[in-house]
Amino acid sequence: MPAETSQTLDRGLRVLDVLASAPGGLTVTELATRLDVNRTVVYRLVSTLEQHALVRRDPRGRLHVGLGVLHLASAVQPVLRDLAVPVLRELAEAVGSTAHLTVADGEEALALAVVEPSWTDFHVSYRVGSRHPLNQGAAGKAILLGRQPDGPPYALTAGELQAGAHGLAAPVRGVEGLEASVGIVTLGGAIDVDRIGPLVRDAAAAVALRLS
Repeated sequence: MPAETSQTLDRGLRVLDVLASAPGGLTVTELATRLDVNRTVVYRLVSTLEQHALVRRDPRGRLHVGLGVLHLASAVQPVLRDLAVPVLRELAEAVGSTAHLTVADGEEALALAVVEPSWTDFHVSYRVGSRHPLNQGAAGKAILLGRQPDGPPYALTAGELQAGAHGLAAPVRGVEGLEASVGIVTLGGAIDVDRIGPLVRDAAAAVALRLS
């Protein structure tokens, strides 16, 4: 027997999903059409979501995802960190380089979790909360690779964010609603891609498994 579900909750979640994919916002009529739901039902759903700041209206009356969603998103970040850190720690110790989990935040890459190796004298200090454009640095470029079904397994960069720093990162694939990468960053010589590439790729897969 299929599990019982709430039709109202399902519709409310669909409202957020549809609005999230409409950067220019939607009118109530447009939203009702996309949901294939009566306008009266959509008015009630929108009114409830507005009370929780999950939906907002712009000056033209068009509907957008509200800032309340940010509070929900911020609550998810510690969960992502907790699940990823053991994998990052193992990767950092294995390669002797700083390991990180980076997520897409708009058009920027946001470092969400960072683990430094315990046994090396010199390594890159990469702070949680660091940001950079998605098209710069291995972490951001790996996230972009994740948007390509048959893209390369990882991104490799040198000196794009910090002089002398080399980065290698692999996309975290298969986690619905998440665009992320796992990578390492190191100073000095070029990264041994043949040895470290598979380790980073496997770490990204391990994170995806823990988040699934």
